[in-house]
Amino acid sequence: EFGDDVASSPIEIDEIQGSVAAEFAKYDALVVGTPTWNTGADTERSGTGWDEIYYGEMAEMAELGGKKVAVFGLGDSVSYSENYADASGELHDVFESLGCSMLGYTGTDGYLHEESKAIRGDKFCGLLLDAVNQEELTEERVQNWVAALIDEGILAGASTAAPAVSVQSSTPVLQIETELSVVEPVAVLQPEAKEEGFVGHYNSLTDKTWWVGEEGRKSFVTTGPPEMHTTLTKTNTRMSP
Repeated sequence: EFGDDVASSPIEIDEIQGSVAAEFAKYDALVVGTPTWNTGADTERSGTGWDEIYYGEMAEMAELGGKKVAVFGLGDSVSYSENYADASGELHDVFESLGCSMLGYTGTDGYLHEESKAIRGDKFCGLLLDAVNQEELTEERVQNWVAALIDEGILAGASTAAPAVSVQSSTPVLQIETELSVVEPVAVLQPEAKEEGFVGHYNSLTDKTWWVGEEGRKSFVTTGPPEMHTTLTKTNTRMSP
């Protein structure tokens, strides 16, 4: 949504372990995201490479102080209504504790959750998305969030210049020169038709199945119960909210 001339390609956190500080230093702002696999945990809630660097490699990264950071999270607000996108809260808190300038807080209205560790005050600590139960709202939520981040100044005051990009607005067009990094922990991919190893989690309320690959590194959503897509997986589970 920021445009190729503004944002870098997504970065897998697993691929930069050991050189996180050097990688983050390349960018004027960071947009970081996580799913929540360790549901209910007090710490290391993501179940991704983030957990391995939060309290080790990142703990002494004082050079991040003042860097603009925005957080997004992925979760199922119905099947995990009491722990919706909890890992996003920890991701936020780690960067905030390093002195980063946190942007992109969003309202909680319109979501289906009951509780979430990603709430700060009366808002989510970033953009939370539910591709299982509210997939139709994802595009609009992303677009509104990006617009809000631009209004909050995530692209302003850049020290590293990239080609100028036009920002669409009802006011005169502003030319912005900056570079932004988007860090993503997992890839959401549709596997080949006969690829095995994905586990299906069925939500009977929405008639959608969330397929999760080995070690939680890949996921995607299909319509209908798991048995309609038996060529995709060896095992599946059915869940009713």
